[in-house]
Order: sequence, then structure tokens, then C-alpha cells
Amino acid sequence: MSINIEEAKSILKKYGQEHILNSYEKLDDHYKKSLLNQIETMDFELINSLYKNTDKKEKNENDEITPIDYLDKYKLKDEYKYYENIGKKAIRGKKLAAVTMAGGQGTRLGHDGPKGTYDIGLDSHKSLFELLSDTLKEEGKKYDVTIPWFIMTSKENNKDTIEFFEKHKYFGFQKDKNIFFFNQGELPMVNTEGKILIGENGLIKQAADGHGGIYESLVKTGMVKKMKELGIEWVFIGGVDNCLVKMVDPVLMGIAIDKNVTVACKSVVKANPHEKVGVFCKRNGRPNVIEYSEITDEMAEARDKNGELLYGESHILCNLFSIEAIERMGASPLPYHVAFKKASYLDENGELVVPDSPNAYKFEAFLFDAFAAVDEMAVLRVKREEEFAPVKNADSVGIDCPKTARELYKKFYHID
Repeated sequence: MSINIEEAKSILKKYGQEHILNSYEKLDDHYKKSLLNQIETMDFELINSLYKNTDKKEKNENDEITPIDYLDKYKLKDEYKYYENIGKKAIRGKKLAAVTMAGGQGTRLGHDGPKGTYDIGLDSHKSLFELLSDTLKEEGKKYDVTIPWFIMTSKENNKDTIEFFEKHKYFGFQKDKNIFFFNQGELPMVNTEGKILIGENGLIKQAADGHGGIYESLVKTGMVKKMKELGIEWVFIGGVDNCLVKMVDPVLMGIAIDKNVTVACKSVVKANPHEKVGVFCKRNGRPNVIEYSEITDEMAEARDKNGELLYGESHILCNLFSIEAIERMGASPLPYHVAFKKASYLDENGELVVPDSPNAYKFEAFLFDAFAAVDEMAVLRVKREEEFAPVKNADSVGIDCPKTARELYKKFYHID
């Protein structure tokens, strides 16, 4: 049962957010109920705390940053088969599930719809979802298993995503048996005065809480429970926009199992010392990812005795977790980072305001912040041309765009 209007007013007054009800009387009954429900379930203490921290530096300048050890997949020699056999046994034993983070829209690509429905321009006209589906099914055939596929959507694209899969008969998967959909968490956007924004529909304007919300979403939506019922012990988490992502990698699994770590990640070596990517490191002795803006030129260019960059292992959002690690990481929210974004909203008169410059704070968590909760993790360097073809930008940008991804995909699969 939702709270009534008087109870809502009392809550909002306590937090100085009374404006949220300015357009309440103009809403129909359905939206009135939705707004009251938002107010009832909103963690206003958290929002206040996040706003107060918007002007603080997120990282301690006294943090000790050191290189992290890694393995090069193609320099393992005899160990390659050893790890591979361990991983193959676990995959055949139905211990692996795949999670695809697909909460984004294809707006930057000029695509009206979920990014996963985007056609990168292959002759087959297959969408990103279908390309990932093909890979997952092909790998499953190798091991005579169907690898369960969990897809994280957002409130914005959940309906369109599920309708797309329905239209394509789930690409051969069976809904609620070996393919599952769940929603990413959201947080309100606030203006520079700490006031929560109201969207065009009269409801509180919310934005996805970043890929770091994956753990909490998996737990809260019951997906971890479902995985356990299926006997899953390992979960690969990757993004929808990497058309060469290898969600099933027995070598990576074998390394994680053999080394008794709960997290194993893939990396590609930086294209150059100053490539603008996050890189694996240790922060105060624990695994972490450091943003390119956090390291000095001297650190970026430093090399070891073999000529390899000390900070050269790029985080490509290809990570393997034990089910216990996900459950533990999802028990409470990760730290939130702040981004200053453009966001349209309804003003106090109910008029739509469309800003031409950033005007609002968005709060999001980063998946790799959870790495600090483990003592050790494995990092496996793979080849960029074999496993990393992201589709993030329009072709006009020239990098990580449909054209570059298409070329890498065709080259890898020997498509003329």
C-alpha cells in the first residue's frame, strides 16, 4: 500500500524536496500512485549524502599505486592446456553463466532503441544481441551444454529489449529457463542546489546507477538465487557493445579455479602509453583499476625489464566472478561517483526545460570498485584483435565505432 499525499508531503518537507509534488494534481491516477511510490521507496538520506559529496575529490592523493601481476594468455606454453582442461571440466559441468550488461540506448550511434538491437553493418545485418547469442550458442555446443544467459536491462529499455527478443524467438534460448532479463538499479538526478529533478512525465527523474550496480541488481532481482538453483558457480560479466566478447573462456576459468581466486579479469595491452583507458593496478595493496587521469606521465610511460608497460593492462569489462563473490559484493552498494550531465526537467511551473550545457548530477557506481574487496585476483592479457571490438561511438569519431568493430569482426571470423 502506497503512502497518501499528506504522508508524502511530510517526508519531502523533512528533506527540502517539496517541489516534487508541484505537478501532482495534473497527473492521472496511475502516475499519482507511481510518484507516491517513488517517494515512499526513495532513500533521501543517501541522495543528500551523495549531493554533499559532489565537491569532494573521490580518490585519496596519498593512495599507494603499484603495478599488478598478470598472465599473457599466449605465453603460457604448457600451462595453457593445464588451465584450459580445468576450465573445460567446469563448463561441461554446467558451472558457468553469462551476464550481459545491456541497459544503454544506442543514442550516440544515431540508433533509436536499446544498444543491443543495433546493426553494426555486417552483410548478415545481425544485431549486437544476435552476434553475442551466436557466440554463446556456439561455445555451448562445444561442451554439450546450454550456458544460461542473463541480460541486464534498464527501466528505459527493458520493454523494448524483451519485445526484440520475443520477435526473434529469443535466438533459440528459452525464456525463464536459460535466458533471463533483470533490471539495473536507478538513482535520482539532482541539480546544483541538491534538488531532485522531475522528468517530463511528472515523476522523479532517475538515471541508471552505472555498471557497478550489477552486483546489487543480481542479488535484489533474485538472479543470484536462480543461478544457484541452476548449479552455477562462475559468472562471466561483459558489456553488450563488444561484438568480439568471449563469454566462455576455459583458460580464464581454469586460472581462477587453480589459483583459488574469486575474480579473474581479461585485459588488453594499451595501444600506447597515453591511451585514455582505465588500467589494472594495486591500490594500497589491493586489486583496482586506475583511471588514465589519475596517473602521471612518468607512471604511464614506465616499463619493466622486458620493456612492457608497468601500467599497461587495460580493463575491457570482461570479468569472471565466483557466485559467492557476486553475492557478497551485492550485499551493499558500492561507492558512488558523480558525473555532471545535461538533463531536461520540469521547472516549478511545470514547463519543460531543455538545457544546452550540463546542469545536473548523476550518480553511478563502477564495477571495478568491488575489486578492492578481494585480496587477490587474476588478470589475463588477451589479444585486442581477438576479443575487443567495442561499439561506443559514431563512425565520425573514428575509434571504437561500428566501422572499426565491423572490420575486427570480419577479420577474426574471416568474412570477406
